[in-house]
Amino acid sequence: MRLVDPRRLKTVPGRKSDVIDCQWIQQLHSFGLLAAAFRPDDSVCVLRAYMRQRAMLTEAAAMHIQHMQKALAQMNVRLEKVLSDITGTTGLLIIDAILAGERDPHKLARFRDARCKRSEPEIALALEGNWRAEHLFSLKQAVELFRTYQQQITACDREIDQVLASAEEVGPPDDLPSDIRQGKTGKRNDPRFDARGHLYRMTGVDLTQIRGINAHTALKVVSEIGTDMSRWPTSKHFTSWLGLAPGTKKSGGRQLSSRTKATQNRASHALRQAAYAIQRSDTALGAFFRRIKSRHGSPKAITATARKLAVLVYTLLKHGHTYVERSAASYESAHRNRVIQNLTRRANALGLQLVPTTGLAEQSTK
Repeated sequence: MRLVDPRRLKTVPGRKSDVIDCQWIQQLHSFGLLAAAFRPDDSVCVLRAYMRQRAMLTEAAAMHIQHMQKALAQMNVRLEKVLSDITGTTGLLIIDAILAGERDPHKLARFRDARCKRSEPEIALALEGNWRAEHLFSLKQAVELFRTYQQQITACDREIDQVLASAEEVGPPDDLPSDIRQGKTGKRNDPRFDARGHLYRMTGVDLTQIRGINAHTALKVVSEIGTDMSRWPTSKHFTSWLGLAPGTKKSGGRQLSSRTKATQNRASHALRQAAYAIQRSDTALGAFFRRIKSRHGSPKAITATARKLAVLVYTLLKHGHTYVERSAASYESAHRNRVIQNLTRRANALGLQLVPTTGLAEQSTK
């Protein structure tokens, strides 16, 4: 029994029609012409199922946040204008007070948390609404559903924590490198357990040392690809499977398009998000992103940088190397030297010689 990628099935030459589709597939399988699609180990499949369930719950919770915002907007309560997150400490306290019957904007504004950037008068000004019963009912149901999904996410996190704790230990926890994100607070949807420590025990490497990849992103990637990189002979095979490699659409020996193939790969999506997050960082990856963006725009820069991240992940997991981050200055210097070498080689092929402009400036001053 094999799970086959439909794209690879279509590349096998021969007679095929919808009428005898099953017979044609059976014949190809009997000849050994169907390559099995990637499927991780059973233990990783369990982790993958829990992570996909968690992602679905997170999306559903976000949908009910939108329902809360809609109900508030229909009552002319613009809480999102003064709070960056209405499900934060201040936002939920105010919403709970509204549902409990409080209508005075100044009393509601007193629930402001000390860490809130907006003052009480500003919050009170945004809380002058028309408190219609039908919209209050919608708000109440949206809040209840949001909290229900938060409870389900917490239950899902417990199961993921148990699965990771029972995984085979590859890297000793005592050798875990220091966190490069010390002092930075995690995002609201990040797992509430030590995902970074679990992943280091499971893989033997710390993927969070790569800029842009936090513990949650690393968990998403590992749950999709597993830890056995021998399934892909090279990093090029790996990036092609992710849908991050350039396309090879040719006809008559002519390159028609190099656009990447459309894919719903969750690991690829996580790496694209990580690539977008590092575009302003003072690292070699950030400098690469900005260089590609200046030439081809953000979408292609995200894809190209995500491919570089995929190669780094593949190398670390396969060889167990320790990631050493390069600065943006070192990348710019290496890129400049590479451009000069290419220009020198082309000039020599044409019988020319490159002359530095600094030398000409010095000669003109003498």
